[in-house]
Amino acid sequence: MPVVPAVPAVKAGAAQGRGRSLRLPRGGIWAVPPVALLALVFLYPLALVVQQSLTPENGGGAFDAYASVFRSRAFREALGTTVWLAAGATAGCLVLGFVLALVIAFVPFPGARGVAKFIDVFLSFPSFLITLALLFIYGTVGMANGLWTDVTGTAEGPFHFLTTPWGVLLAEITYFTPFVMRPLLAAFSQLDTAQLEVASSLGAKPARIIRRVILPEALPALAAGGSLVLVMCLNEFGIVLFTGAKDVTTLPMLVYGKAILESDYAAACVVAVVNIAISVGLFGLYRVVSKRAGA
Repeated sequence: MPVVPAVPAVKAGAAQGRGRSLRLPRGGIWAVPPVALLALVFLYPLALVVQQSLTPENGGGAFDAYASVFRSRAFREALGTTVWLAAGATAGCLVLGFVLALVIAFVPFPGARGVAKFIDVFLSFPSFLITLALLFIYGTVGMANGLWTDVTGTAEGPFHFLTTPWGVLLAEITYFTPFVMRPLLAAFSQLDTAQLEVASSLGAKPARIIRRVILPEALPALAAGGSLVLVMCLNEFGIVLFTGAKDVTTLPMLVYGKAILESDYAAACVVAVVNIAISVGLFGLYRVVSKRAGA
């Protein structure tokens, strides 16, 4: 009598399960609540900003407010200031963040793990807090100027750069560098140390090891951290405001000035739309580059 092979219990259970599987609603139904919430809290206010930029209260054509803003010298200067501050801060954060992440990850010293954990806490700090700390140190009546006047007996100290574009740049680099270090430290933790040991045993110097082994592995993390810093610097408002740099006008500061100080809401909305377009464009460019690089 032929022996009929038994069906494995797992397969039998799976076959029975298919017969009485739980039927859930289609995925489109579950997507409605989050999409509706997103539209309410984000897309609708954004649509109102765009609508206000196209329909000024004082009348005129749909793009008259855009033409007026683009012709103004204040907008061109704010756009240039925003771009060079964001680019300079991003470059500074990439260099400083890479060096500090290298030290924390590969140079053993007491408290390295505590420093790495503090970086995670630092990311939760508001930007104006770091600016206030710099004001306490380098402000007009800060510690550095106070120490200088106590030692030299002069009426005021030499440190007045915080109210200049260089002070804003220093504050942004100080605040945003951990946003580059965080992905770098995560990438370094995944790096195979055997590669470093082999390169060192073959006589490679530290600079060559960094350039040929560590840097290629860190490029995706650098791209991710740098793009995030660039977008955040383009939209930074608190640092510029709290440094008291009156001659430094960025696009967010121009939006504030047009809306709050001048009550020109159409112009403020135009500047806001331009700022959003630049940020979204840079984010889209980053996604394309990172996809091609395999990040």
